[in-house]
Amino acid sequence: MSNTLIHNESESKYEYHIDGYVAYITYDDQNGEMHLTHTIVPEELAGKGLARTLLEDVLQEIKKDNKKAVAQCSYIVKYQEKHPEASDLFV
Repeated sequence: MSNTLIHNESESKYEYHIDGYVAYITYDDQNGEMHLTHTIVPEELAGKGLARTLLEDVLQEIKKDNKKAVAQCSYIVKYQEKHPEASDLFV
């Protein structure tokens, strides 16, 4: 699945727009540490691995911006625990 990541800075969200729905991760930028606070995937898009794809795209965007992620959402905490290879992307 290939989606275009949209950085909605005015609402502090990274988004995918798919078939009229919006999946997103909200954040709070605290001096270059991106506190990822919520991961939301509409029920209509659930079960397709979208949350993981979205998170991985967000992490790459954060890395590109020379920032670090801070997991504050239960989904992202679990991802961080299961993917030690991504530890360099997190504080």
